[in-house]
Parts: sequence; C-alpha cells; structure tokens
Amino acid sequence: MRHLLALLLLSYTFCAEAGAQKEEDLSANVRSMLQKSISDSAPTRLVFNSEQEAYAWLGEMSRRLEKRIPDRDFRIDFLKTVHYEATRAGLDPQLVLGLIQVESGFKKYAVSPVGARGFMQVMPFWVRQIGTPDQNLFHLRVNLRYGCTILRHYLDIEKGDLYRALGRYNGSLGQPEYPNMVVGAWRKYWSYRAVM
Repeated sequence: MRHLLALLLLSYTFCAEAGAQKEEDLSANVRSMLQKSISDSAPTRLVFNSEQEAYAWLGEMSRRLEKRIPDRDFRIDFLKTVHYEATRAGLDPQLVLGLIQVESGFKKYAVSPVGARGFMQVMPFWVRQIGTPDQNLFHLRVNLRYGCTILRHYLDIEKGDLYRALGRYNGSLGQPEYPNMVVGAWRKYWSYRAVM
C-alpha cells in the first residue's frame, strides 16, 4: 500500500497544470516568423544596463528559487536562460518565472495530462508546426525558447492583453483562473525592482 501511495504521489509531482491549448492553423507569414524566432541560435546572455544590475537580479532570483532548484549551477543557468529568452521575446522575465511556477512547478520533466512538456509546458504540436523533429522540449533552452515565443505570439494576437494571452497559452481563453494564478505568482514571488 505504501509503495502504491508513493507512486501516486510521485506521478502527481511530475504532472503539470497545463490546460488543453488549441492547435490553430497558422498563416504562412506567422509560421515563417515563428520558425525564424525558434531557429535563432544566439548565445544566451543577460541584457541589463550594467554588470552590477545583472548580478543583483541573478542573486535575488537565485535566492528565491533555491528551494525549488537546489543545484546552484543549474539554477544560475536556468535563470540566465529565462532572462535571455524572455527579454528577446519582449516579455518580463519575472512574468515568465510566474508562468513556469504555475505550469510546471519548476520541474524540467513535467508532463501534463494533455501532453504539454517541460518547464513552460509546451505542446508537442508546436514542434511539428514551427520546429524540427530533433528539437527536444525537455531541453532547457528549447523549452524556454518555444514557451516565450508562443506567449509573445499570443500577446500579439490579443493586442497586448496579458490575461487573454495567458488564457490562450493555457487553452482556457475567457476563464479567469489561470491568468489570475500566473499574475498572482508573478506579483507575489517574482516581482523585482532594481535598487541602484
């Protein structure tokens, strides 16, 4: 009985919160733009006004994330990648941290009941639509690149309306629970203002 309970708890731990994101037909223009965004292989780097500001952000976010990702080297790499991918997509990195908290609980190998994968719970159909078969959605950079690109795409479709974009991202457009959870996590745990 104990083993069965342990297995159930373990399987729940790796189950994520992603909803039933909808696969939509993309125009050739949109598909091309998204493919270009996914294929960019620029090296990960932080974009801040100063090195001091970068170290302050990394230090503070690392401290907040320590219990969820105990391995310091991986945690720093994770944060640098989140910051880079969010910034290049025109997103607030702290918003992306809130989304990851809600979607996967910072679990790299999380899989939702509908098949979404990784930190940002990316649906595999995106690889088919805009990627290449060799792209692994459990790879940190690939997952964050897709997730940030997709959220940016939904923000563009929704003309900047974050709540509607988050609803699209989760497959729950028009329902307030998911957007409220992401924005709540962002504001409560990841809000950050540089003190310089």
